[in-house]
Amino acid sequence: MPEHEAEGQHGSPTWEVRDFLRRRREQIAQRWADESLFRAVFTVSRDEAVEAGRAVVEALAEVAGTGRPENPAAAGFTTVREQLGRMGAARARAGLTPAQISVEVDALRPPAVDLLVADFPDDAPAGFVRECTNALTALMGTLRLVVMETALNEGEAMLDRQRLQMLEVATPVIRLWDGIVAVPLIGTLDSARSQVVMETLLEAVVTEQARFAILDITGVPTVDSLVAQHLMKTVQAARLMGAECIVSGIRPAIAQTIVHLGLDLGTVVTRAGLADALGYALGRLGAGIVNAAPRGAEPR
Repeated sequence: MPEHEAEGQHGSPTWEVRDFLRRRREQIAQRWADESLFRAVFTVSRDEAVEAGRAVVEALAEVAGTGRPENPAAAGFTTVREQLGRMGAARARAGLTPAQISVEVDALRPPAVDLLVADFPDDAPAGFVRECTNALTALMGTLRLVVMETALNEGEAMLDRQRLQMLEVATPVIRLWDGIVAVPLIGTLDSARSQVVMETLLEAVVTEQARFAILDITGVPTVDSLVAQHLMKTVQAARLMGAECIVSGIRPAIAQTIVHLGLDLGTVVTRAGLADALGYALGRLGAGIVNAAPRGAEPR
């Protein structure tokens, strides 16, 4: 009797599954390469899909060898967790819902189970075959859990990156004049966006070698104590970088809030609007502003 048959009759179901996965790794990987999850992710080369399938099968074999096929934290998944996450995230980017991704992962189970059942001799004890099938099914269920968990984590990380990119896009730095930059803020300011404002402005001060930096908050509806503190820190940081920071566009409601919060802006240069702030900065640079003469009038 072949060694694996004896082991199948007398050994542990999870160990039999482990040995089966290693014996049939190539066949399983070949079948998985034709399933939607692998076929849709690895579009350049089928060989690439097969190679990825081999790695996943080997990971499953390692987990089965621990005797705990239901453990998603098993070390065997460590080597393929990043790959599984990329696969799940790729399907999510393609528009699939978590439920649809789960169905695609579950579709990997029947080909493996069919091969396992076919691997047993006709006279193998039905009870043991069922136990091995259940162990493999549990293992594939754990694989589905790992894919979903990793894909969700990858999706959250991608959302965080996109959120940061949107914050950066929503916080443009404008070069108004030689040595003068401005950040016109529109919308609600929270701690995360206030931090982006500070970093973006300081980078612009260095890049443009700016002597004046204008923070225009005309489009900011409200300012709480935390945001006001961030603005103060931005002003102080700009000074350390050698630039004078001017805050413009403080509307009456925001002014009342600042006074109510007891914040001291006595050391901060403020102006009613962006034009006033620009005029102040130009004056400090020694540049005068001359109103254009009416059409047809002689300039004085």
